[in-house]
Amino acid sequence: MKRKYLYISIAVISSFLTGSCTNDFEKINVNPNVVSDVDVRLLFTSSLVPMQTARGGEYWNEGFTHFLSAVQLVTGQTYQVSTTAVNGRYNLFYRSVLPNLVEIRRLISLKEDKQRYEQINAITYIPQVMMALKVSDMNGSIPYTEANKGREEGVFSPKYDAQETLYTTWLKELSDAIATLQKNAADQVAFGPNDVFFNGDVTKWIKLANGLKLRIAARIQHQDPASAARIFKEVMADPVGTLSSNADQLVHANPTYFPFGIDGYNIDIYSRHFAVGTAVEFLKKSDDPRLGIYYDKNSLTGSYTDTLAKYKKTLPSWIKSDDPLVMYQGGPADFQSKPEISSYFVNPLDAGGSNRYQLISTVNRKFFAPTVDRGSGNVIDVLFSYAEVCFHIAEFIEKGYGAGADTKGTAADWYYKGVRASSKIMNDIAIAANSVSYADIDARIDKHLANPKVKLDGTDNLEKIYIQALLNFYRDPNEAFTLARRTGYPKYNSTILARETISDSVLPRRWWTTDPGQVNHDNWMAAMKDQGFTPNDFTVALLNEERLWFDQKSPDYGNGN
Repeated sequence: MKRKYLYISIAVISSFLTGSCTNDFEKINVNPNVVSDVDVRLLFTSSLVPMQTARGGEYWNEGFTHFLSAVQLVTGQTYQVSTTAVNGRYNLFYRSVLPNLVEIRRLISLKEDKQRYEQINAITYIPQVMMALKVSDMNGSIPYTEANKGREEGVFSPKYDAQETLYTTWLKELSDAIATLQKNAADQVAFGPNDVFFNGDVTKWIKLANGLKLRIAARIQHQDPASAARIFKEVMADPVGTLSSNADQLVHANPTYFPFGIDGYNIDIYSRHFAVGTAVEFLKKSDDPRLGIYYDKNSLTGSYTDTLAKYKKTLPSWIKSDDPLVMYQGGPADFQSKPEISSYFVNPLDAGGSNRYQLISTVNRKFFAPTVDRGSGNVIDVLFSYAEVCFHIAEFIEKGYGAGADTKGTAADWYYKGVRASSKIMNDIAIAANSVSYADIDARIDKHLANPKVKLDGTDNLEKIYIQALLNFYRDPNEAFTLARRTGYPKYNSTILARETISDSVLPRRWWTTDPGQVNHDNWMAAMKDQGFTPNDFTVALLNEERLWFDQKSPDYGNGN
């Protein structure tokens, strides 16, 4: 953008005084220090990029360390809460996402042809709600309706909106955005390539907005099942609807995006992350094609049996030597328990001579960090998946929320679509990462869907839906953690995928906001009191006991019903 500085000569001024040539006066009489013609689309990119799944250290500070450990898909160290290494999403939202989106709308409001920006204006609310929901998932009440109004309205002490109020506000913002976009107004300015997610595709933004409404419905159903059912029916009745294939997913693919550093080694920033045995055994027994995509093989490959025989060595008793998938083994969810197994997290098996075998599978590091170990793959970051939509719809139908509505299929129909979509996109992500993938993925999915532990046959249907949704969130730890909180799955003593009892059985269910200081202390204290939170107390027991509004009626970890 170039500023045009106009220098007005005495002669020109005189011409105005004599009444001649006034046609260009409005253009000349402009403050040269004010940029009045801003391309608001440029700000949109700056709003979207910080929403990537790994931004703010989310994977290594929270994803592996807390969330995927809590849902027992990953293990690797004791479960400890840091008072400094979490809440990255909170800072990103208020520093990078919200200010830019609010500024876009402010600049649009100043334009003479603002009607040409109706669609852009409406779209800005959709990523804003998506990121704000993610923040509230861990912090509860947050400044929203009065946030970011300091410069324009002088509001420097914004109130903290209660989570229940936030959900109502967000549902209205999404519905209003959908209504505006569906008007299909003529002569609209489009985001185009400045929209790094959908390239300005209005229909896809409508579908995402409806998907977000389902995400909110899933969170409020313990508190208000009637509203959850109403939202579900609204989405299913919408003429555009929600995501209808993997092509509609919210995806960011950029060859210069390195979520774990340019060499990928930040994936091991705290410790190497290992597979949990119960998860690995379920994936094996259910013929799940994501087994090799999610977890690396151990050292029991090739001619390992010959080496063991040569040196008269045997495998530990907890490994079944006749297992055709012996190369995939998990450890206990509790890193400190079952020493006969957990000792192999850090100590390889002495296989004789110079041979040392790592027995417990790690997470597939290249699947998350393609450049690790000098890899050359690329990251595909799926921020909102078609599979998630399918599992939400299957869950709601199974619970009876779709009574009297056109659900466009049965719970089983949507469930199978979700399982297939999840396996397909995970395979696509693996292909891009130059990691383990399968050319015959469709045949593998067919075999998986026919497995009794997966097939929706009237036995444990809801549990099967939850478990498949959980596995789909392997790349979206925030959603995996939210699912486990609201459902209580995986549950203890399950015949499908059982939760292990761990020594640190009390785990956090939320994070916190710290005292903002004198400027907004009173509003913060009021929010703490209203939520029943103990200010500035980060002990795990209180982070478990003092729950967020959406979580107050949820079952405890492992007590799903």
